[in-house]
Amino acid sequence: MDANLPYFCLALFLSNVSLHCITIKISFLATHAYNLHMYIRTYTCIHTFIHSFIHSFLPLLLYGAPVWIRALEKEKYKNKVTRLQRLINIKMAKAYRTVSSEALCVVAGMTPIHIKIEAAAKLYQYTRGHIKDKEHFDNNKEARLWQHPAEATIRTSEGNEEDSPLQIYTDGSKTEKGVGSGIAIYRSGQNVKTLQYKLNKKCTNNQAEQFAILKVLEYIDNTQMEDKKATIYTDSQTILDMIQNSKIHTNIIEDIRRQWYAMKKAGWQIALQWVKAHAGTRGNELADTLAKKAATNGTITEGYTRIPKSAVLRQLEEESVRKWQRSWTQTTKGSITKEYFPDIAGILKMKLNHTGNLTTTLTGHGNIKAYLNQLQISSNATCPCGKGDQTTDHIIYDCGRLT
Repeated sequence: MDANLPYFCLALFLSNVSLHCITIKISFLATHAYNLHMYIRTYTCIHTFIHSFIHSFLPLLLYGAPVWIRALEKEKYKNKVTRLQRLINIKMAKAYRTVSSEALCVVAGMTPIHIKIEAAAKLYQYTRGHIKDKEHFDNNKEARLWQHPAEATIRTSEGNEEDSPLQIYTDGSKTEKGVGSGIAIYRSGQNVKTLQYKLNKKCTNNQAEQFAILKVLEYIDNTQMEDKKATIYTDSQTILDMIQNSKIHTNIIEDIRRQWYAMKKAGWQIALQWVKAHAGTRGNELADTLAKKAATNGTITEGYTRIPKSAVLRQLEEESVRKWQRSWTQTTKGSITKEYFPDIAGILKMKLNHTGNLTTTLTGHGNIKAYLNQLQISSNATCPCGKGDQTTDHIIYDCGRLT
């Protein structure tokens, strides 16, 4: 018996499962798409329609995409999901049914569904660590590693903590050149030490602010003092709220809670306090300067490399736009639409108020004589102005009735 046979059977089984899954899903969503289609015909509420598509139809379609995405390698299944989106796009763009699916996506400003499915599957693979040679993803810590709620209550202060012998200012910075954290440490009003840390360039400013607080706690823990009191200042109220929020369990936030509780048991009294940014506070201004310098300093080794979900989503979105652009450039369909919108990134930045006349102009498909004559619905393509065939270009540039 061939030793590879069990693996071949397993692969064949998984392949059949994915085909079965997408067949059932498409059948169900076809009904859902038709219901949406009928709803817009009855109530003509385009905003409700778009909301239903984004928050109801798409999540249903994308659910389980990592399992059945390989089925899209077969052209017939790819065409099926494309037809589902096509019905939706026709209504969103108020277009004629003869407009190509490629042009409909561009006019409606909706990413082609197969590209969206690929992005959803990749997001799962990135966040679960199934793709090698990629940066670490900043997942939440496992529940077994969470600090107990009774041990995670960190003291925040609104008043002045001038009586603390140790006062530390923290800040974070994100620029095009990098991400950094800055720390300014004061004893009895005198600056005694500064610390700088660098994070992965895809990290966020919030992560930099959090990382600064974590490194401060580690520094204090290794400091020998008789009076174990310290105040940590940050100009980010968001970070203070995140630390207090028991529903947030990111890596740095949980590390802060764990470190703070360990120090509390060791006799430390540590308060976190908000300070207004760029208000002339000496320590805050110094921490801000240190963070900005750390962000651009190429000699500092990255101290934190876990990238947030927002960065992964942005990366996948940029990749999707590039794929869409390549497909749009290569297709021979939608030539009139391509004259108006050759650049995909440009159309995504626009907000079009779709009307039948606008879509007719952008696609060349609509109640114009040249198009109706092409379909043999009208025997004459001449514009009523008598200056030529009634095409979209003629209407815009030459029609005597509109000039």
